[in-house]
Amino acid sequence: MGSNYTKRYTAEFKRDAVALVDCSGRTVTEVARELGVSPESLRSWYRQAKIDRGQGQPGELTSAERAELTRLRKLAAEQANTIEVLRKATVFFAKESDR
Repeated sequence: MGSNYTKRYTAEFKRDAVALVDCSGRTVTEVARELGVSPESLRSWYRQAKIDRGQGQPGELTSAERAELTRLRKLAAEQANTIEVLRKATVFFAKESDR
C-alpha cells in the first residue's frame, strides 16, 4: 500500500538527474535507485527531456507547449464562466424589462 504523500522535485534536480542518465551510461533504474527517486518518475522526466530536445515522436508536446495548453484551458474555463454569468444576467434583465 503506497503513501498518499507525493514528493516534489525541483526543475534543477530533474534536469541534473536526466543529465546523469545521459552521461553516465547507466540505466534509468540504476540512476533512480542511486538518487532515491521512483524509476517511473525518472523515466518520465527523461522522456519529456528528449521531447523538449526535439527527439520525441511526432505529435508529442514539449514542456512549453504543455504549459501553454494548460494556460489556454484555464483561460477558456474562466471565459466560459464569464459567459454563463452574462447569460444569466441577460435573462434576469430581460424578465425585469417585461414588467
